[in-house]
Amino acid sequence: MPDKRSAGLLVYRRTAGGGVEVLIGHMGGPFWASREESSWSIPKGEYEPDEAPEAAARREFLEELGLPAPDGEWVHLGEARQRSGKLVTAWAVEGDLDPAGVVPGTFVMEWPPRSGVQEEFPEIDRVGWFAPEAAAPLLVSGQRVFLERLSAHLGGRA
Repeated sequence: MPDKRSAGLLVYRRTAGGGVEVLIGHMGGPFWASREESSWSIPKGEYEPDEAPEAAARREFLEELGLPAPDGEWVHLGEARQRSGKLVTAWAVEGDLDPAGVVPGTFVMEWPPRSGVQEEFPEIDRVGWFAPEAAAPLLVSGQRVFLERLSAHLGGRA
């Protein structure tokens, strides 16, 4: 079976003090509800072999946040494998989105387990801007490398 692949977008903005903040989202659903560390993600999602990863990242950003991906120069941050084995390809782009404008997409799953009841949950239940050092422990471990790569791209300023 081929590897599952996802594509995502790490949006960043520059702060008044010369720093950087990144936009990440807390994963929705009951499994993540009471977790904080290692339960946030860049907006991302799976794509099929016939879809270009950059197009998938743009599509998933819109699906997960209900907002179009920012225009601007997309910087390829490479790939990283998550603990689940999924291979994530990510880009970074500068932008300044208002988290209050987020209208998350939803997914359906059986909850509680083995109940036969299908419940709908938001893909991302909250979104926020964080300094990279604050975002690192929140992000799932397999995505933390994207913060390091963004910092390298920005000359160590992230």
